[in-house]
Amino acid sequence: MRQPVRPSHRGFARSMRAHATKAETMLWQALRNRQLNGLKFKRQVPLDGFILDFVCFEARLIIEVDGSQHADSQGDVVRDRHFEAHSFRILRFWNEEVERNLDAVCEAILQETKGRG
Repeated sequence: MRQPVRPSHRGFARSMRAHATKAETMLWQALRNRQLNGLKFKRQVPLDGFILDFVCFEARLIIEVDGSQHADSQGDVVRDRHFEAHSFRILRFWNEEVERNLDAVCEAILQETKGRG
């Protein structure tokens, strides 16, 4: 599954880290440095031609924080199927959901990781 990362993807991921949305920044503050149950998350990770908002490889969990542009996105469906075929689980949260109830988002992430990792 691991493939060499194209320099353009690496640069785009770096740019996305530098220009994160408010919701992404809030969630990163809760996930970084193994603060959430000792799980190691990375952010804006280029993988298989996609850029993942957050990923915990040990738990095989991808977390996406989406704005309205992702509503009914066929690209997201294709992407999710690709990673599900490689034994990843995907959690998607709306920006507003993260901003209004970060504790509930973190609890949902913990529930998803129970028994994995």
